[in-house]
Amino acid sequence: MKELHSDIVIIGGGLGGVSAALSALKLGRSVILTEEFKWLGGQLTTQAVPPDENPWIETDGSTASYKQLRHEIREYYRRNYPLTDAAHASENFNPGSGNVSPICAEPRAGVAAIDALLAPWFATDRLTVLLNTKPIAVESKDDSFKSVTVISAEYGEMLLTGDYFADATELGDLLELGDVEHVIGAESRAETGEPSALEGDADPNDQQAVSWCFAMSYHPDEDHTIERPRDYDYWRNYKLDFWPDKQLSFVGPNPVTLEPDNRPLFVGDSDAEFAPDNWHYRRIFYRRNHTGDQYSSDICLVNWPQIDYCDGPIVGVSPEEAKMHLEGARQLSLSMLYWMQTEAPRHDGGYGYRGLKPAGNAMGTLDGLTIAPYIRESRRIKALFTVTENHVGIDAREGLVGAEQFHDSVGVGSYRIDLHPSTAPRNYVDIANWPFQIPLGSLIPQRVKNLLPACKNIGTTHITNGCYRLHPVEWNIGESVGALAAYCLENDLSPRAVRETADKLKDFQKLLTSRFDIPLSWPKHIRETPRLELFGRVE
Repeated sequence: MKELHSDIVIIGGGLGGVSAALSALKLGRSVILTEEFKWLGGQLTTQAVPPDENPWIETDGSTASYKQLRHEIREYYRRNYPLTDAAHASENFNPGSGNVSPICAEPRAGVAAIDALLAPWFATDRLTVLLNTKPIAVESKDDSFKSVTVISAEYGEMLLTGDYFADATELGDLLELGDVEHVIGAESRAETGEPSALEGDADPNDQQAVSWCFAMSYHPDEDHTIERPRDYDYWRNYKLDFWPDKQLSFVGPNPVTLEPDNRPLFVGDSDAEFAPDNWHYRRIFYRRNHTGDQYSSDICLVNWPQIDYCDGPIVGVSPEEAKMHLEGARQLSLSMLYWMQTEAPRHDGGYGYRGLKPAGNAMGTLDGLTIAPYIRESRRIKALFTVTENHVGIDAREGLVGAEQFHDSVGVGSYRIDLHPSTAPRNYVDIANWPFQIPLGSLIPQRVKNLLPACKNIGTTHITNGCYRLHPVEWNIGESVGALAAYCLENDLSPRAVRETADKLKDFQKLLTSRFDIPLSWPKHIRETPRLELFGRVE
């Protein structure tokens, strides 16, 4: 078996894994970075979800390198596409002009941006990237990881050794493989004291739904109807008790009020810059941003409640059951597409939009589905400190202004506590909260000494994962983790010692702010502003 060694081994090449690699490299450390699929970038690329960001993102609330990532996405279009003069000159250019994010873009733009950020480090001979590579075993001794065995589509089984390991996988794979204490699913109110937690017992099978997103273009004079999906009859008649209509419809519950919310595919002109419909909500390519006539359609990403898969979890179950549920999520998404092509009520009368065409080229697939499912919830470490709703939720803080201020902050974030329908099954849980900080204690396992979480697997609860799981927060988590591992190696300290030694904590926080321009707190005028956005609007 081939063996590779680096100072820091990062398993998982999503946003947290990439940013962890970058910060460790900038501090002079060698890095091995693995990724299960063919693209780096996780929820931005293989899952194709436009960045879910705070409303101040263009000026506040992100690290310098996350700003650079966003800049590189925009530059990708300026360099390679025939933009109109207005689009090219727009400082805050939104490639898809989608409503959900100020930077809706095709996943390939995210891949290119990440490649640009990593490019200078390959020549240093300190960065090794292994794509299509998955962890299969962990060796540990004396509460420390010694190695991770991975299997690569290109190289077969390999043994990766290092001084520090980061779990940046989408599902917290190393926590299970390495027997690291962790939590799955929803905790009880008795465990966490959170007003929105389960009233009865904890339920590990109560996990946020996965969604197998897909992209489509629209050609009204053509017929691109796909083959009838295997499970179409099942999904055509499927209705959850709490859902206001059948799953295959344009009606779903409003996340806050839970009242029926009818959001049709089109309202008026599909080419319009804005409309209150599903097409414009997550549009990732807007053809009117470009000159010429080579683009016959916009491209819309389908990540709607209708493709949230609630029939069962993929974590904490057997591999066979997880595989069955992942295929179920694919079948639901294909069924939604087929329903829209053949039976959906049209905005102009009649039924079916046969001109909807799977945009496989944009997704890096043949069928238009994303390379990987959109993962909202992971295994979560039992950490030195766990963030609960009582630290960030507006109602849970009972009249206090602002979120809890953490002395060991290593970054900031802001997003509603947004829990999609779950595999319990259970309806939306949507909670207004304050802009928050990322405490260092949530990044340190209680027992294992040299493993750090760098994705959605930090010390949050089922509830607070709903606001700590988004793109810029994951990036900040990873960047701080990579810096922490490098700092510990440089100073011969453990992560716990950094947090629990006042002068070392202060020194590390100074490194984050001075070297990486990572904000550790929000400006007062933002810190005391409730996060009330829904669907890209301030309510």
